[in-house]
Parts: sequence; structure tokens; C-alpha cells
Amino acid sequence: MSEAEGRLERRFKALADAGRSGLVTFLTAGDPDAETALEIVRGLPAAGADVIELGMPFSDPMADGPAIQAAGQRALAAGADMSATLDLVRAFRTADDDTPVVLMGYYNPIHAMGCEAFAEAAGAAGVDGLIVVDLPPEEDAALRLPAAGAGLRLIRLTTPTTDEARLGSILEHAAGFVYYASITGTTGAASPETADVAAALERLRRQTALPLAVGFGIKTPDQVAAVARVADAAVVGSAIVECLAGTLEAGRAGGTTVAAVLDFVAQLAAPLRPGGGS
Repeated sequence: MSEAEGRLERRFKALADAGRSGLVTFLTAGDPDAETALEIVRGLPAAGADVIELGMPFSDPMADGPAIQAAGQRALAAGADMSATLDLVRAFRTADDDTPVVLMGYYNPIHAMGCEAFAEAAGAAGVDGLIVVDLPPEEDAALRLPAAGAGLRLIRLTTPTTDEARLGSILEHAAGFVYYASITGTTGAASPETADVAAALERLRRQTALPLAVGFGIKTPDQVAAVARVADAAVVGSAIVECLAGTLEAGRAGGTTVAAVLDFVAQLAAPLRPGGGS
């Protein structure tokens, strides 16, 4: 798969052609259990998700807030691991070969599996991109090179505190899209100011032609709509995970879990659709 032919490139081109921004939805793979997670993920595209981001469960998720930390613990307790995460993607791909899937998480589980083995397995499963939050660009060649060979885009993160020198290093080998973490701190900690986001994205666009997705702190349809006016995509994670958690019964999937999550995603996506006001 060449750089011009991936699902991420096709999806962002289709969004641009349609004149709208996309919705990137985050869930932790295997939360609250493998079967429920797969049912939710399979329903996300019809609910309005343009790109699916799956968290790779890890015991020490230092960049994540309490909601996603708890999701990771639930997934791990239910038996999630890297193999199960890739099984989830593989199962999703049996019915959907179009929606991009991005894995997000930490380097330790990838390193434990081996970068080349991981990249080959992820590519074969149908993964399109990787966001590895604790792997600095100066040290990511061990993963970036085999990932590129397997057709995986290594997506880079920028923040409000990224200076010009650092930004150049981050963007040098970025692929797929650039993820702008619009607030400092952990996921779900606060909400971004649209004017600040717009200024940051204007600066980024002077240095990259890649699509720009904005995440961290986006929790409501109104906030999705506001971000959509300035970004190529809005990323919602903690709010979806919190919605899921609110349906659990003694930590396990309840009768409303799948429907509640998909209904919430549909509400988040509504402003991005024709007539939705974005």
C-alpha cells in the first residue's frame, strides 16, 4: 500500500470533497469485554464515526485521564492484550474494508512484541495508523520504518507548548494526519478554546499539508461543531468512554451499553452532516 493509497488518505480526501470535517471516535479495545467492544466498533461507522481510534490497553497509561485509565483496567481484567486488540480489528475488517482504524497507546507493549512483528501483524489485521504517545520522533525509527513497510501511518502529536524547533522534528516524518492535542495535561481534563485552536492550526498549516485532527477535551456536539469549523476532524475519546462506563452494571456490559454508546456517537456526528449546522 503506497502513501497515496491508504484508507486514511482516501477518507480525508472524501471528507474534503464533501466539504465537511470528520469525527474520530476513541474507545479502548476490549472495554468492557471483547464481544461488547466488537459490537460497538462494528456500529461506529453507521453512527457517524469517520475514523476509529482504538486504545491499546496498558497498565500505566500516563497521558490518559481517569476515564480512559479505568477503561484500560476493565479491558485488561477482561483478558485484553495486544493479540486480542488485533483480533478486534481483524474481526471488524470482515465487514468493513473502508473505515480507517488507528491504534493509540504506549510503546511498551509494542516493544515487548517487537516492532517488526507488531507492524507486520497490525498491517495484516487491517490497522491503518499508529499514535504512540510516549515515543519521541527522534527515537521512533525502530517502529516508523517497519510500520511504513506494512502500510501503517505513524501519526504525530503536537500540543500548545510545542515550539518551532520541536515542531519541525515532529512533522518531518508525520503521516496520515497530525493530531493536535488542544490542551495540556491528560485526556478529558478540560475543554479547548476555539480561537486558540484556530490560531494553532493556522500555524500548523504553514508547515504541513496533512489533515489536522483536534482532540483532548471535546465532549459535546456543540464542541464538535466548533472544532469542525477550523479543523479537518474532531477527536472524541473520554466522553465516549464515560458514556460507556455509565451503562455498566457491576463493571460489566449492561443491556443498554451498545445502544447508548452508538446513540451518543450519532449525537456527536450530527453537526457534521448535511443540515447539521457545522
